Amino acid sequence: MNRQTFISRLRERPFLFDGAMGTLLHSHGVPMDISFDGINLTQPAVVADIHRAYIEAGSDIIETNSFGANRYKLAEYGLQNQVREINQAAVNIARRVIDSAFREVWLAGSVGPLGVRLAPLGRVPLAEAGDAFREQIGALVDGGIDLLVLETMSDLYEIETAVAVTRELAPNLPIVAQMTFTRDDRTLLGHAPSVVAQRLAALDVDAIGINCSGGPAQVLRLLLVMRQIAPDKLLAAAPNAGWPEQTERGRVLYPATPDYFGQYTHALVEAGAALVGGCCGTNQAHIAAMRQALDHPAPSPIPLPEIQIVTQAEKKTAVLDPPTQLAENLKNGRYIVTVEMSPPKGVATQRLIEGAHMLKEAGANLLNMADSPLARMRMSAWAAAHLVQKSVGLETVLHFPTRGRNLLRIQGDLLAAYAMGIRNLFVAMGDPTKIGDYPEAMDSYDIVPTGLIHLIKQQFNSGLDKAGNSIGQPTNFVVGCALNLTPADPEREMTLLRRKIRNGADFALTQPVFDPAAARQFVDLYEATYEEKMLPLIVGVKPLYNGRNAEFLHHEVPGMSIPESLRQRMAEATDPQQEGVLIAQEILGELRPFTQGVYLMPAFGRYDLVASVMDVLGETGD
Repeated sequence: MNRQTFISRLRERPFLFDGAMGTLLHSHGVPMDISFDGINLTQPAVVADIHRAYIEAGSDIIETNSFGANRYKLAEYGLQNQVREINQAAVNIARRVIDSAFREVWLAGSVGPLGVRLAPLGRVPLAEAGDAFREQIGALVDGGIDLLVLETMSDLYEIETAVAVTRELAPNLPIVAQMTFTRDDRTLLGHAPSVVAQRLAALDVDAIGINCSGGPAQVLRLLLVMRQIAPDKLLAAAPNAGWPEQTERGRVLYPATPDYFGQYTHALVEAGAALVGGCCGTNQAHIAAMRQALDHPAPSPIPLPEIQIVTQAEKKTAVLDPPTQLAENLKNGRYIVTVEMSPPKGVATQRLIEGAHMLKEAGANLLNMADSPLARMRMSAWAAAHLVQKSVGLETVLHFPTRGRNLLRIQGDLLAAYAMGIRNLFVAMGDPTKIGDYPEAMDSYDIVPTGLIHLIKQQFNSGLDKAGNSIGQPTNFVVGCALNLTPADPEREMTLLRRKIRNGADFALTQPVFDPAAARQFVDLYEATYEEKMLPLIVGVKPLYNGRNAEFLHHEVPGMSIPESLRQRMAEATDPQQEGVLIAQEILGELRPFTQGVYLMPAFGRYDLVASVMDVLGETGD
């Protein structure tokens, strides 16, 4: 079927999709802990029975059992090398059922999200995601589908990538592009329905819409927004059977009845839906009720809600807060001296404040506040940073790991930090919880450091949140990134650094350097490779504590490489702490000519030792 035929047929009357595949597979005894897509190979008769039930209930279109049949999701079950086989089996099963039907039924290829986070928020490049979609969609197209349904998508970059790939493979194949929304009428990544409608309407697709999400009431509301934003597009709606509830015995129940779905079918069609169907929790009874409603058109028994789309007022010229002292130092070339501090393990802050006072007197013009270093439980870093700034009068750099934070918490913490005057950030992945006090704690993340740098510099600093909504006034964050100047794989480190710079990093905070010559070689290699100057470096220097400490760091801490000569000096030193200070001073003297600052990291909380290292600097403004 070509696109023109698809559009013209849908303009004649609404067409009915099928309902949930996963819900019925589970009801047929398929356990939740195996691949529902892999069932195409092991129990094809079960899949065929479900297709047949939906056709008998009145579906005009059935979808292949291939929602999660991509390399990433199949890898969870060891099936990543059977993508093509599983998808083509899905087409073949459905096609055989359709061929035995006594009326026209269309076959839609079902493609869901990849199950991984795409760049810039995640680690998977768009090109790699495109390859995964190309593998799955190519198999469905070659199998002979009539149209493609991209469904339950929450990432606009992901659905845009899938559409682009499909158009490469099949320029004339009809595409239905559907997004899913949370309870607050936004996608999982925070996009409002108006923004989603604008982006979907700009794609080379034949119908746009909503599936999954909540029940029919929410989908109706969202559909009306899409109709206002994209009045010329065909619309699709396939709601869940309400919000799921879990019983005490672990069963998941959906409250919306078939009769309720039938009533809302009239409303969805009245709202402009040309394609309707069901998602999670729906079965053949829901589809039969929708068929009955479509076959007996009538005024909707449910009044359509009034939808008012609030557009942003005409933007006024934003007044930015003044730059931080760190930003001024980076701009005017003043040498930066900062020391890493850890928040207290309890509520007492006296030692933290006293240490900060001492470091300021010793010559530090900045302090770094670590966030749960080594995944140990401590006071929130942004609270400790605020206390230091207020009590000591010295700016801080807040360490801001992405690990353990979802997008909501990340953005909320950024707003809170900014409101409390913390405006210098160091973005990193953060230490894994398995090495810390609570190894069983959640360790996931919604965004990688490069994506967070982009979010802060390109959106928050422009007055927008991740979803493009106004945050009232632009922030003026200064953002640093992590860097290893003596990496095992220089090419990989340079590629990652350039990505961070392209996303807006203002400076780099490096791991401890014990080989200044190798660090200089890395800087020269970067500048020669990319023909651009290295961003400002605040270079890590860590005074060694004793011989055992030197050996431990060299052999057991990733990214640390301490030359044998330095380890020998520490082992033979009669006063190892002073020898560690002397070595740090020597390293700092060699690093200073090609760096813009030093990031001193005390061992075992010995701030007095890093204060001694500062003695070699003299006046920090020199």
